[in-house]
Amino acid sequence: MTDVMMPDQQELVPAGRDAWRMFLRNRAAVAGLIMFFGILFMTFFGPMLYDEDPNDIVARPFLEPGTEGAPAMGTDYLGRDVLAGVINGGSTTLTVAAIAAVMIVAIGVTIGALAGFYGGTVDTVLMRFTEFFQVLPALLFAMVVVTLFEPSARTISIAIGLVLWPSLARLTRAEFLRLRNLEFVKAARAIGSTDLRIISRVIFPNALPPLIVSTTLVMGAAILFEAGLAFLGLGDPNTLSWGLMIGLNRGNFLNAWWTVTFPGLAIFITVLSFSLIGDGLQDAFNPKLRGR
Repeated sequence: MTDVMMPDQQELVPAGRDAWRMFLRNRAAVAGLIMFFGILFMTFFGPMLYDEDPNDIVARPFLEPGTEGAPAMGTDYLGRDVLAGVINGGSTTLTVAAIAAVMIVAIGVTIGALAGFYGGTVDTVLMRFTEFFQVLPALLFAMVVVTLFEPSARTISIAIGLVLWPSLARLTRAEFLRLRNLEFVKAARAIGSTDLRIISRVIFPNALPPLIVSTTLVMGAAILFEAGLAFLGLGDPNTLSWGLMIGLNRGNFLNAWWTVTFPGLAIFITVLSFSLIGDGLQDAFNPKLRGR
């Protein structure tokens, strides 16, 4: 059976080339993209260019940046290289956020799509289930999940995924409710397409733009959650991350500002880049702005 692509559907599917041009016109979005690629480069290629072990004691504790014998970003309370920690800690933070984002998208899109497509009792049951997770205190619930199991990157990813999926589920449901009664969906039903095919091949591509925007923002939220849990000592103490660096050095902030400031800046720049990219994508996928 051939794919159904009616004229109305063609109008709803964003023109990728036009959207990309619109995105490139947004200077803030391009700046966010550059920052994001810079973070990725530092995280995955930095350890090869700056091969210091973040766990090695390289000098006396609390050497301020710029002092004689100090690494570029100084040393922490044990005398470890802060720059090496920032470079190597990023891989843990970004990996946890990426795994959590995959889990959030998988749960949120599935539940939202089923609720929006079928409506009625299915919608009611799934939305009550969603509201149950939505009213839970997110950070507290994540702390309970991590505490009940062995603290690790996998446990933190699962905890973040469990608390952040409801907003994406509600957005997906709204998009499916908006699209399910349009002409191209009715045409797909008329030629005998299965529900799974209509959901995955007809409606989902048209609901994708706002979901992509939401996913970029979810990545930023996941990074903040990971940093918060690690800051509270609920991360894996044997796996370095930006949040763990801040948590281990928080008591020395007043006399050793660099031990907290540099990993904090890494978190800030990464979250800001996702926010700017999300805003740029939102404008790029807006047909009214693209038309201008």
